Amino acid sequence: MCGICGEIRFDDKAVAPDVLHRMTTKMINRGPDASGIFTQQAIGLGDRRLKIIDLSTKAQQPMLDAELGMAIVYNGAIYNYRELREELVKLGYRFFSSGDTEVILKAYHAWGRQCVQRFNGMFAFAIWERDSGRLLLARDRLGIKPLYLADVAGALRFASSLPALVATGGLDTRIDPIALHQYLSFHAVVPAPRTILQGVRKLPPATTMLIEPDGRKQTETYW
Repeated sequence: MCGICGEIRFDDKAVAPDVLHRMTTKMINRGPDASGIFTQQAIGLGDRRLKIIDLSTKAQQPMLDAELGMAIVYNGAIYNYRELREELVKLGYRFFSSGDTEVILKAYHAWGRQCVQRFNGMFAFAIWERDSGRLLLARDRLGIKPLYLADVAGALRFASSLPALVATGGLDTRIDPIALHQYLSFHAVVPAPRTILQGVRKLPPATTMLIEPDGRKQTETYW
């Protein structure tokens, strides 16, 4: 299943590793096999891993690609990753792991945010570009894999679960009355982008969000 999380800051402060530790600890049930965090000034990424495809440490997350200058955390399964890998190898890309995580990373480098159009599977992922400082968030077509968002002072946080975000503190945890109405009307369902809490939202299904270092966001529905 796996669990991902992260924070991108828009002020002059660095991401505190403790924020990531709180989120990954809260998601241990999603990924009991391994955990990892990565921080570099304004960006922090965290992961709880459930090993399924590539069981080696080469597929550990957050996955860093020094050659491309990118990092990724990812939850899901790309069923056509072998075919995509073959296509990317023909384009000149070199792989150091055998799973689908690295395929997503290199697919984004090759085809940009439209890479999601090529993925047959379920996914939620975050990719950070070292040179530009941008962060891309993406979710699969039907929203099978969750991705929750929270705006906090000077930053945006995201995680695979709502409790993981709440564990970081500083969120508006009041009940969203519209979401409560939806929850009671639609048999325990709150449609995206709302959640039951006013301070937490969901990235809608079939959506990518490109976040600039200054906090500007560009959202695109791809399906």
